[in-house]
Amino acid sequence: MSELTTRRELHGKRLFGYTFGDLGFTLPNMFTGVFLFQYYVYTINLNAIFVAVGVTTQLIIGAISAIIFGVIIDNKKPGKFGKRRPFLLYGLPVWVITSILIWFPQNCPQDNSLYLPTAIFFWVVTIVRSISRSLIFNVYLSMLPEQSQTLKNREKIASLQSAFAIIASVFALLLPLIVQSFLENPANVKWWEPSGKVILFYIPIIGITFTIIGVVTVLLIYISVDESFHNNKSNEKIEKTTIIQAFARMAMPVKDRNYLKLIISSFFIGISGKIVGLLVFPFQTYVMHFESVEFYIYIFISIFGKFAWYFIWKKLLKRNHILSSYSICILIAVISSFFDILFFFSGLPYGIKMALYIISWSTVLGSMYAYPLFSIPIMASLVHDAAVKIDKSNVDNAMSKISGSYYGLASFVRSMGPSFASIFVGILLSGTNEENSFAITFVFLSVGIFYLIAFFFVSRIKLSKDSYYSKQEIKEEEIFLE
Repeated sequence: MSELTTRRELHGKRLFGYTFGDLGFTLPNMFTGVFLFQYYVYTINLNAIFVAVGVTTQLIIGAISAIIFGVIIDNKKPGKFGKRRPFLLYGLPVWVITSILIWFPQNCPQDNSLYLPTAIFFWVVTIVRSISRSLIFNVYLSMLPEQSQTLKNREKIASLQSAFAIIASVFALLLPLIVQSFLENPANVKWWEPSGKVILFYIPIIGITFTIIGVVTVLLIYISVDESFHNNKSNEKIEKTTIIQAFARMAMPVKDRNYLKLIISSFFIGISGKIVGLLVFPFQTYVMHFESVEFYIYIFISIFGKFAWYFIWKKLLKRNHILSSYSICILIAVISSFFDILFFFSGLPYGIKMALYIISWSTVLGSMYAYPLFSIPIMASLVHDAAVKIDKSNVDNAMSKISGSYYGLASFVRSMGPSFASIFVGILLSGTNEENSFAITFVFLSVGIFYLIAFFFVSRIKLSKDSYYSKQEIKEEEIFLE
């Protein structure tokens, strides 16, 4: 017997409310991801390796938590307020408290950057914060396959999410760069120095402000998502999954070679992205030797580089296959990052250094923020395809069982990249290398190497003709499910 089913899509206020979440998530997380290392190492005076250990540990624990939360959410029977969206509120209070506390550590003594009380405070707060964030973010991601079931709508969602993420990334760095621009001595910002005292006053205020914005957007997501379709199958039994079974289920997507290539590429893209974030301030301060208004140059290239490449990739995406566009996007980031090898030559004229900085950083940033245009639709389609293989007669039910685990695995692998990057940067830039321009430049060049590995895997992905993404090219608004 055939049942007429209309594919669900997000439109209007619901579309805006859901996609606006990327701005709310990106603002506080981009700010902490970029400035937290700078704040604790260069102002609080905590050793870079201690900071790297904390960042790496919280990323790993957060990734494992994402898988566990995915199982818990998948096992939940839909209730009055839905199946997934109540979990947005469960993790919110802890995330808010820890997102504020992280900016108020005890300063390390001037002669002891290995001060354990500060290190332990940082480790505990950042780990608890990561666990609560993984709950909220995993819910947000795992909603997509259920809320949007057409290619065009998913591309529209990905496009808006990318745009909001770009806007958030600009503002996440604009305010700290403004603070950086009026420091008397940007190269000396320890807490006992005049410039360090300015940092200690303004940066927590910025952190609290971004946290408030994050709270507002999570609430907006909550009221924008409609999970009433679960009510149509309220009598269906939910097959419970254990944590062990969830980890065992990872074998299913791992056996899919295309999916495996996609998540491996996300690992290396995550490494490169985290390195870029960690080097924003050290590169400007110790390689480019920026002072005062020169710090605004980054804002200029951030805005124009990200948005210019964003619109370029959107146009190319319409004309080319999504995988071809994705490969080219990564390859351009590889080439542009290698431009900075010229910084190893001493005595470069200021104009040439500035041109290299603008070209390389604007292109890397532009490519980096365009990745969701490709990865989000591909990932959502692969999850849908997996659900079809499990139960073609009831795709919604199958998807509700596996999407949490699938996105949990994706989140886990994606988190491993920044984890590795944090340790990598922490080791190379510890001690005297904290302000060493040669070491900082070397670390930036590694971005191109990791992107090149990601390009290798993405360029070898083959989407079959039967894939959900390919089928969506047929413009049908309704389908019959047997």
